[in-house]
Amino acid sequence: GFVYFNGVQVIFSWIMMFALYFVPYALMVGELGSAFKNAGGGVSSWIQETLGPKLAYYAGWTYWVVHMPYIASKASGGLKALSWVLFQNSSFYDSLDIRLVQIITLVVFLVFAWVASRGLNPLKSLATIAGSSMFVMSILFIILMMAAPALNPNGGYQTIDWSFKNLIPSFRLEYFTSLSILVFAVGGCEKISPYVNKVENPSKGFPKGMIALAIMVMVCAILGTFAMGMMFDPTVINASPESFNSYVSNGAYWSFQKLGQYYHMGDALLIIYALCNMIGQFSTLVLSIDAPLRMLLDNEDARQFIPSKLLKQNKYGAYVNGIKMVVALSGSIILIQIIGGKGAAGVLAQLNKLNSVCMPMRYVWVFLAYIGLRKAYDKIPADYRFVKSQPIALFFGGWCFFVTAACCIMGVYSTDLFTMALNIITPVVLTALGLILPAIAKREKANAITE
Repeated sequence: GFVYFNGVQVIFSWIMMFALYFVPYALMVGELGSAFKNAGGGVSSWIQETLGPKLAYYAGWTYWVVHMPYIASKASGGLKALSWVLFQNSSFYDSLDIRLVQIITLVVFLVFAWVASRGLNPLKSLATIAGSSMFVMSILFIILMMAAPALNPNGGYQTIDWSFKNLIPSFRLEYFTSLSILVFAVGGCEKISPYVNKVENPSKGFPKGMIALAIMVMVCAILGTFAMGMMFDPTVINASPESFNSYVSNGAYWSFQKLGQYYHMGDALLIIYALCNMIGQFSTLVLSIDAPLRMLLDNEDARQFIPSKLLKQNKYGAYVNGIKMVVALSGSIILIQIIGGKGAAGVLAQLNKLNSVCMPMRYVWVFLAYIGLRKAYDKIPADYRFVKSQPIALFFGGWCFFVTAACCIMGVYSTDLFTMALNIITPVVLTALGLILPAIAKREKANAITE
């Protein structure tokens, strides 16, 4: 957000995004979780109960397939983190030939795809540890940066212009086409819905947890923006496309490097952060290959729309042909960067934008499920209701659906033609594939009956 929205000007956008989108979104998830506290499939289960099995399949498909660019970005992000661990600078990785970088990325991706096909129990624990450590590092960054001016007054901090004029963004085309970045950043709270029953007194405890989540994310985003505003000058970030891409891919590492300098710790904080990030990126890579695929193919109601070959499992219980499809789709995204990637840093920036277009596509199903739930108000009870008024509830469901869809559509725009083409073609191909599979499954069943 800081990089895409001209520094501290993003605070205005964060506040608007939280107030008008994330808070109602989180509370709607709270109501859905309360209504379907015994449904373990998350969004697909909600759609199944409210809109039927065919749409539940499409919801599950969307949830899975939008991970294809995400998986490609995790492979690249893990290598970027590794380079910071080894060299403590951005120049080595960013100066490498794009063809070499993407081939190495592909090899790393294939290795982890193989790992995903062999069972995941140790990696699940590793991903949990990495996620927790990244959260701790984020909080540590905010606390240490807020205290830095008092402990080291001569650290050479940026002066933040708090004038009203500087805090209000310029509502140009670039502003609206970047909103998908913020939607991508705040989305995903429905992932914890399967754990409703693990909360004490779910009908009250789960919604309270969602409210706490919203507050925590908002506070971290705003305080993190203050901290970065003391470190970086937005005019330097926006000086050129190369500078912008470099900040997108390296900004987090530079933040911890500067923090270490303020506290006379050298690169210690940077290395710790880079290690945590590297472990997190690679473990998330493996889990993202396997977990969303399992959510789709383990769903008995969705299986009727999926060709039988995709349901094949090996002795480890992994869906081997499904993983091969992941390799084909994510591998294609990795390889196509050789043609149009603007350097190693440019690839990460490109994938970041592509993820902001594709990943929020799955959130629209949350709001469709919510609209379906409220239309079945008398048939499906819920211990917790976001609002009692039906018109207001339906308005917020429709509003969040519209914001998500609009941001995805506007997010495809780029001044770089290759990037824009990638932003358009990728979601179209991924969606089309989801439409084709039920037709293949239907023909397969017809042939079986004929035989």
